[in-house]
Amino acid sequence: MIIAELFPYANLLYDILTVLYVLSVIAVIGVVLGENRNPVKSIAWVLVLMLLPVVGLAIYLIFGRSLKGMRLISRSDLRELRNMNDFDDHAELKQSLSESSRQIVSLVNKLVGSHLFIGNDIDIFTTGQEKYESLLADIEQARDYIHLQYFIIENDEVGQRMIDLLMDKAQQGVQVRVLYDYVGSFYFKPRVLKRMRRAGIEVHPFLEVSLANVAFRINWRNHRKIVVIDGKIGYVGGMNIANRYVNGDKHWSPWRDTHLRISGEAVAALQYSFAIDWNFTTRKLLTSPTMHYDEPLVKTDYVVQMMSSGPTNRWNNISFVFFKAITLARSRVYVQTPYFLPSDALLKALQSAALAGVDVRIMIPRRPDSLMLRLATGSYIKECMQSGIKVYFYEPTVMHAKVVIVDDEFVTTGSTNFDFRSFEHNFEFNALIYSKEFNLKMRDIFEADIQQCTRLSMGTWKKRPVVQKAMESLVRLISPIL
Repeated sequence: MIIAELFPYANLLYDILTVLYVLSVIAVIGVVLGENRNPVKSIAWVLVLMLLPVVGLAIYLIFGRSLKGMRLISRSDLRELRNMNDFDDHAELKQSLSESSRQIVSLVNKLVGSHLFIGNDIDIFTTGQEKYESLLADIEQARDYIHLQYFIIENDEVGQRMIDLLMDKAQQGVQVRVLYDYVGSFYFKPRVLKRMRRAGIEVHPFLEVSLANVAFRINWRNHRKIVVIDGKIGYVGGMNIANRYVNGDKHWSPWRDTHLRISGEAVAALQYSFAIDWNFTTRKLLTSPTMHYDEPLVKTDYVVQMMSSGPTNRWNNISFVFFKAITLARSRVYVQTPYFLPSDALLKALQSAALAGVDVRIMIPRRPDSLMLRLATGSYIKECMQSGIKVYFYEPTVMHAKVVIVDDEFVTTGSTNFDFRSFEHNFEFNALIYSKEFNLKMRDIFEADIQQCTRLSMGTWKKRPVVQKAMESLVRLISPIL
């Protein structure tokens, strides 16, 4: 009454705003449905918009928009990069691979361009201590340039040791370029960045977020972990730059993860991916003479493809590869992931493989670093076990590895989690290795990890608290947009 007396048109204004809001929600729902997305995801967004007035609309504007078709790099710059990186597709080499591997190779060539790399040596790291000591030693030997890209760079003991070494190398005349994700490395302090820049390091955030652009940038993160040193040595995998991988933290012992050190032709693909992200972030094209790649010093049977994936791609690249590899499986599919939120297609692929007699195993942490994602993951476990999929809880610490092993020849590992966010919203990068020798090494590591796991049984899983079951079901409804 008082408000009406003070503002005689308050009721009218309220009615107008209400109508505008309802019309905007209806319009957004129309956009969601008109995009012909995954129906499960569309329904999830419609529920959010209808059940959470005002808040739901804000959430959609920030997290629900699509970047399909957006260009990270201009056509002319991309053409120049491609001319500099005329990868050999080694078509004759495909014939030495299994029929299943040849199909995956062809799929990757269609998705990201024709390339196949031979003459690669690969070291596998499953502890942060091993990986960081190796990386620091390689950085110490750098003579021309160091390109480093991580989702998270913490200003802790491990991060500071890395930063100090990079500053030393920059002052020695080595070109040092660093990309970090703005949200992932949110606590990267300005004074540290100033020190790095004063030392001669070119360091930039990927998709920096401000109040003016938060709705256009916060949801799409660069989750890649890539290092290239002098065009000869590359690193790719799941480990960020942080204490938790080496010393652990107050909640966990050192996280279990997988990372690769690669020398050989395949380093060129890491460099190519970094150059595109660098161009997008800085609008500078890396065309210096140091952008060459020496002949590999070793010859192994490790045939390698490299695959980038992101929200701007026409297809969900890595999701397509996972689906193809699983549906081609004849004997085994082993998956390690910190979060298991499969699309409906991938879940059905895993289930149908298990029902057909393929040995399908999924290894996830008993206590992941996110309660929400733990609940969402739990909602899929019963369906998996009903089809014969073996589910394992890794007990010692957080299982942060992202590995898929199929049959006797194919392995992929990198930054991609087995979840919606990695498949659709994050910029990711994976190595795909076709090698019986490498496959056997990764299977041995998986089997060793199983010794530290508890295999779930249906009877035990059914006994979990009713409240937990209810929370899992609730979170499941919005899992496609987590």
